[in-house]
Amino acid sequence: MLDPKKLEEIAKNISDAIPPGVKTMAGEAENRVKQVLQAQLSKLDLVTREEFDVQSQVLIRTREKLEALEARLAALETPEEK
Repeated sequence: MLDPKKLEEIAKNISDAIPPGVKTMAGEAENRVKQVLQAQLSKLDLVTREEFDVQSQVLIRTREKLEALEARLAALETPEEK
């Protein structure tokens, strides 16, 4: 297994070897890509995972209540035996 400290050291060495102008260009490109992605994602009608999970739980509870009401209705609709 690779040692995380060794990987960090290798990454730092590579980063240090890159000329400053290229680093600046790469940083600017990364920032621009992030901006474009954020702009495009904000146009989509998305919900957060938390919001999705909350709505899933609400749906489960609603289904349980509906099933209970259907069972009660079915019991009321059956003729009582004498």
